[in-house]
Amino acid sequence: MAKVKSRFVCQQCQAVYPKWQGQCHECGQWNCIEEEAVPVASGPGAKGGGYAGVAAGNVQRLHEVDLVSEAVHPCGISELDRVLGGGLVRGSVVLIGGDPGIGKSTLLLQMVAQVAKTQQCLYVSGEESPSQIGLRAERLGLPREEIVLYSETQVEKILATAAAEKPDVLVVDSIQTLYSEGLSAAPGAVSQLRESAAQLVRYAKTTGTTIFLIGHVTKEGAIAGPRVLEHMVDTVLYFESEAGSRFRMLRAVKNRFGPVNELGMFAMLEQGLKPVNNPSAIFLARPEEQQNGSVIVPVWEGSRALLVEVQALVDEATSGYARRVTLGLDSGRLAMLLAVLNRHAGIATGDMNVFANIVGGLKISETATDLAVIAAVCSSLRNRAIAPDMVVFGEVGLAGELRPVANGEARIKAAAQHGFKRVILPQANAPRAKMRGLTIQAASTLSDALDALFS
Repeated sequence: MAKVKSRFVCQQCQAVYPKWQGQCHECGQWNCIEEEAVPVASGPGAKGGGYAGVAAGNVQRLHEVDLVSEAVHPCGISELDRVLGGGLVRGSVVLIGGDPGIGKSTLLLQMVAQVAKTQQCLYVSGEESPSQIGLRAERLGLPREEIVLYSETQVEKILATAAAEKPDVLVVDSIQTLYSEGLSAAPGAVSQLRESAAQLVRYAKTTGTTIFLIGHVTKEGAIAGPRVLEHMVDTVLYFESEAGSRFRMLRAVKNRFGPVNELGMFAMLEQGLKPVNNPSAIFLARPEEQQNGSVIVPVWEGSRALLVEVQALVDEATSGYARRVTLGLDSGRLAMLLAVLNRHAGIATGDMNVFANIVGGLKISETATDLAVIAAVCSSLRNRAIAPDMVVFGEVGLAGELRPVANGEARIKAAAQHGFKRVILPQANAPRAKMRGLTIQAASTLSDALDALFS
């Protein structure tokens, strides 16, 4: 028999301690350490340090491995297929997180209704009753004949039912409600989450079933539970949305079968989540008259370019303390760009409040927006509007130089497709051949770019 002892595990970072303490030394969180019962197996019993009763496995060299690509099956929802890397992959485990009521269950129910036309699906609900799911399907206008439901929270019963039904796609709503009978902890505890996820991942890999797990999120916006949960699965998707907005953004933060940071856009309607095939049209919805402090920049999200609007407002600091406020941008990078603007262009904003915003609630982390942010700040400061048919992009260095960004030609083509006529970009991103209907103005320094903007 295995001996049983207890250990104390941090619920945030999984650090292990021999006894309880108030603060975790690894992540710095307070009151996050809980006791767990851990079975400890006996040590090796064979001579020479081997393991008694365990046969050695077969190894092979890497060049002997058959290079067979995973088959991808579209799920019938275009934006979800884009985020997943083309569609469903056999044996993959996908974790979807998001705020309550943002549309996680709705999206997966719509997906099951589409996939069930050609494949066997099983929707397991640990939070809602079958009648509640049926009412939602009726409200969304989904065909209910092919949707197979099962209401259960014990992971062993779920896997036994899945083994009998043999579904191609298994949806679990949600992972926080599951528990294993082999553990005494309550559902939602770290040990239960880890064990339930491990059993589901093992089932997916051995049977080739595609599994979707819905996860709760904390008040900080991260998926609740141990970080190891995100490491165990193949794909992690996050639902994002601005308060009061009907648009939803599904972002891939981890994907073993597709690009990371891929973005899918959905609109929440009475019939459920509808894919938005042209997200740039959402972010470019602005008044027809020219506005100061507004400029368009093509940003790269996943595998496509999106045209978004960058706004800036420069105002006198009446309180004596200049503020730097950003929405959708890094505030530290804004402060750096203002310092570069002062040093290399002679435009000082030290005694002024500067506010910068990405319209539409999108969060941008790439450096291609540097030139656009500076252009919007100068437009607001000089009270001069930038031409509405112009887009700008490029990274700004500390020496005032313009550095190239990735996928420059794809950004230019995206601007041309939406009717823009002028592009200001770094010299290294200038296309070799002329593009019909576009005026390309390449600049090597920040001063050259500002002269082209306001000439």
